[in-house]
Amino acid sequence: MSKKLRLGVLASGNGSNLQAIIDRCREGELPAEVVLVLSNKSQAGALTRARKAGIATLVIDHRDHPERAAFDQAMVAALRNAEVDLVVLAGFMRILTPVFLEAFPQRIMNIHPALLPAFPGIKAQRKALEYGVKIAGCTVHFVDPGVDSGPIIIQAAVPVLDDDDETTLSRRILEQEHRIYPEAIQLYAEGRLHIEGRHVRISPPQKPPLLALLNPPTV
Repeated sequence: MSKKLRLGVLASGNGSNLQAIIDRCREGELPAEVVLVLSNKSQAGALTRARKAGIATLVIDHRDHPERAAFDQAMVAALRNAEVDLVVLAGFMRILTPVFLEAFPQRIMNIHPALLPAFPGIKAQRKALEYGVKIAGCTVHFVDPGVDSGPIIIQAAVPVLDDDDETTLSRRILEQEHRIYPEAIQLYAEGRLHIEGRHVRISPPQKPPLLALLNPPTV
């Protein structure tokens, strides 16, 4: 049996994407295992989810480290001690410094609730509604020094409905996040992702169905 990919998950909140990853691993569909869930908040729901699944957890409070680089170095040490292969950000509300990025080059993934490069940063769903877009979605990408600016791995689109508010749109996007994040990790685990500049190539290449999502539908 081939070695499973060892995942270290950073989370600051409820951890629903973490749960989706845990579930896929348990079902045997994802050749990976979450070996450590690390949070900067002791009350993060993600920690509870991890403990229920028997996964090691660790809290490193960023307030105990006045220097951002020192906080990141503490996280790096913990992840290296857990022999993590891939770092997965799941609602981690901190911008990583070069100290962290250089420790795991091209080995950090994030998911963002927008079709990047549109609406980076916080409150992406609200920004999409305020802008009046007809199609929103989510993006899994590798992390670089910018804010939600790294090479894109997978995206999923959802229609924005006339009666949507931030809650309903966020819920629809989150359903797709739970689908595509494990898929991106699986592609990485299978050695099928190759970064070429801003492009992430998948080998062997897959031909998507020639479909278009129109919203509102044309007559």
